[in-house]
Amino acid sequence: MDLSGLRLHTPGTVTGARREAAVLAPVIERGGDAHLLVTKRAAHLGEHPGQMSFPGGGREPFDRTLTDTALREANEEVGMRPDEVDVVGRLDDTRSSSRYRVRPFVGVAPDREYVPDESEVAEVVVLAVDDLTDPANYESERRLGHPEYGDHRVHYFHVDGYTVWGVTGRMVVQLLERTTDWRAPEEVDRVVGVDAELPI
Repeated sequence: MDLSGLRLHTPGTVTGARREAAVLAPVIERGGDAHLLVTKRAAHLGEHPGQMSFPGGGREPFDRTLTDTALREANEEVGMRPDEVDVVGRLDDTRSSSRYRVRPFVGVAPDREYVPDESEVAEVVVLAVDDLTDPANYESERRLGHPEYGDHRVHYFHVDGYTVWGVTGRMVVQLLERTTDWRAPEEVDRVVGVDAELPI
């Protein structure tokens, strides 16, 4: 995983969102190999309960920048201190189904135990990049007729019994395509209606 290109990337932006949010995609070296830290959202949360996501959340008035938002949220959710993260770049802004503009930052973090804040996070999970880029662990589908997004592609990464998909799946695709030799296949595995059951 080569993160150097992220420093030169000019990310795309989203306008017209109702609120701003930011997430941190932490890269951790473990056993000489790159991993990504993700969280499993607590089941009682009102938005996206139980889904896999990067640490993050909505911008607060006291956040000077969206970088501050991402680092603050990572500290609150898993105890990752801002001073131990080297933010190396950004991915493209994305719009969430809850009408947030989400700005993803990528940072290198130390390999240590991170403790979830149980009010928001059910579990902290570290996934190997080698597993995320294994073709056997990836699938995608085109969903037709979404009332807000229209026809759109949904990516799924199935690793260690967890499934990363949705907005986080889109971020993982972009991160992997910018830092590894992996590319999402041009063809989807299936085409389904918007109300089709999710393969998770």
